[in-house]
Amino acid sequence: MLENLILRVAVPVPLYSCFDYLAPDGVDPKDLLPGMRLLVPFGRGERCGVLLELVVESELGVESLKQANKLLDAEPLLGSDDLELLLWAAEYYRHPIGDVVASALPVRLRKGKPRAASGLPGWRLTPAGVEQNPDSLARAPRQAQILHLLQQHGVSLSQADIYRYEGECRSILRAMEQRGWIESCDVGVPKAVASKGGPVVTVELNPDQQKAVDAVSQRGDIFQSFLLDGITGSGKTEVYMALVESALAAGRQVLILVPEIGLTPQLMQRFQERIDVPMALLHSARSDLEREQAWSAAARGEAAVVLGTRSAVFTPMPRLGLVIVDEEHDLSFKQQDGFRYSARDLALVRAQRRECPVILGSATPSLESLRNAQTGRYAHLLLLERAGNAVPPRLDILDIRSVHLDAGISPTLFRMMQEEIQAGNQTLLFLNRRGYSPLLSCYDCGWIAECRRCDARLTYHMGSGVLWCHHCGSQRRVDQVCPECKGEKLKPLGQGTERLEEVLAVRFPDVGIVRIDRDSTRRKGSLQRLLGEIHQGRHKLLLGTQMLAKGHHFPNVTLVGILDVDQGLFGADYRAAERMAQLITQVSGRAGRAEKPGRVVVQTRHPDHPLIHTLVRNGYGAFAMEALQERQAALLPPYSHQALVRAEATTDRMPRAFLDDAMELGQAMGAGDVEFWGPVPAPMERRAGSFRAHLLVQSNSRGELQRLLAGWLPQMRGLKSARRVRWSVDVDPQEML
Repeated sequence: MLENLILRVAVPVPLYSCFDYLAPDGVDPKDLLPGMRLLVPFGRGERCGVLLELVVESELGVESLKQANKLLDAEPLLGSDDLELLLWAAEYYRHPIGDVVASALPVRLRKGKPRAASGLPGWRLTPAGVEQNPDSLARAPRQAQILHLLQQHGVSLSQADIYRYEGECRSILRAMEQRGWIESCDVGVPKAVASKGGPVVTVELNPDQQKAVDAVSQRGDIFQSFLLDGITGSGKTEVYMALVESALAAGRQVLILVPEIGLTPQLMQRFQERIDVPMALLHSARSDLEREQAWSAAARGEAAVVLGTRSAVFTPMPRLGLVIVDEEHDLSFKQQDGFRYSARDLALVRAQRRECPVILGSATPSLESLRNAQTGRYAHLLLLERAGNAVPPRLDILDIRSVHLDAGISPTLFRMMQEEIQAGNQTLLFLNRRGYSPLLSCYDCGWIAECRRCDARLTYHMGSGVLWCHHCGSQRRVDQVCPECKGEKLKPLGQGTERLEEVLAVRFPDVGIVRIDRDSTRRKGSLQRLLGEIHQGRHKLLLGTQMLAKGHHFPNVTLVGILDVDQGLFGADYRAAERMAQLITQVSGRAGRAEKPGRVVVQTRHPDHPLIHTLVRNGYGAFAMEALQERQAALLPPYSHQALVRAEATTDRMPRAFLDDAMELGQAMGAGDVEFWGPVPAPMERRAGSFRAHLLVQSNSRGELQRLLAGWLPQMRGLKSARRVRWSVDVDPQEML
């Protein structure tokens, strides 16, 4: 009977339980399936929730339940496998199930809006456009390029695909529409677009690559984790490509995760040029509508390949048969606020539940993954040689003690850059600090511009004329006089990428220079455009932050300069050395990726630092083995398991008081093989106006830690001191900030 049916709904609120409702009026019980959305009354308003299960009893009693307002879907948005993964994630990461389920849906759908039409906005040739000769448009080269693209690749293309290959060109498309050559239309899921350079070149795998492909292919549709450990430039993408083609031939879908948006255009283009199947692209730089349509195409099984960043791990894929996590070591796979999940780890869980292989690829594998390979949990696949005729770059240490630097560049490095420019090559300079300078100081009294809300100094951005806190995001106009002594001698100290670009423009006035950081790539499509210009050879000097460090293939870069490695050598976090070693190795890998030999120069005032020496002499693998031995001796992850409880409040005493109470409660529970470290102030105690403190919980047993959290966290919510703070738990934390 309809009146006895109870709906258990996940509602996106910060509460750790589901909510029971009665079915909406006029809804047939057969039409109610888990994974559907419902509008339900909540408080004084209504929320969009997701049906998890149908039950016949409720703890509250049927007479106390409210009725759901409306059923929003004719069929489930999430399948049973998807819901099981989300329930597992909510339990493991100890996060409210409503928030977890909502995070798996596109923005429009989680707001209760109807599903968008399946077609993507696009453009197609009119009969006049089909007959138009692009070669006759010498005075309108971009119109000619778009005509050629449409004529050569199927008459119609989505607007996103046109932008991908030609850059942002809305005004040009409108002009062509007015001339009657093209018209707007809806197109299906985009398929591969053949390269402009002509026919696809078949790549022959080297022995190491073929061995890796064979090892994965032999597992078929049986779950197995593989660590693809290949030096930079060893051709990991070609291994991915071969495995994707094999999975597609067997009728399966493929999920590919990358850590950053900046890596998606190049990788997507390479797949599109080689594989003729519908593909979906999912990341935050796409519009809400584009993401929803790509998500829906994957959920319907239409998109055979899904390429995306962290949240794409939750995308429904009914025929999932292969999961690839590229740059698996990257910190970006870990969500650092709200639902603090690891996309890499959830990719492993998802592949295990779907009984399919999962490949974790990296030139600098995380210590956790290397440990799993040592113990046999992961099959360890090695690519020890660079693809083709490329050889690893020469790595040199440049001692800059007592050396005069210009924007952080030594005279020796300037000379080397000049030689490479004269030889027609490209140089990449890496400085992991955006803005003009990290400090603005008064020459007369020593005042330094500091954030009013954080224990941090403000970064000077000369281009926008603002002082910017990179921790809380607050901005203000640059001071004209010193607030302390009213002096006018305010000087920027240190260098960021803006200042480096300014100095290079003076030193090399006739050389193309491109800067790639978060400031220069804010506009949609700007990163793709700049990367395209680099490949076209329009810029000889490349400079930027870690956006340039990973995954990019720059065949003409023969010199890489790492300008300020010292800032990462002495971090408070025990993972700092691992992160710095990975970054140096990844940046170094941009040099010498084609037939031209490459060279890497690491500028440092600590040339005897053991991390640098180990990397230079023996490479990342040797460093990782030494680091694992140190972690084992200290019983730190991956030889133990951690959860970090963070608390913040408007005064410095309230977070400590809450964490003291929480620790006393946890110790009283008889936690067994669990240690409590703290409470201590956070490394940056005051951030965004709040004072913060940490309590670290560690155990040699993951099960013991989870059992403690299951009983401990509900009791912590009942503490009186919990009402005066904001607190959260981070299972398997990757940062201690």
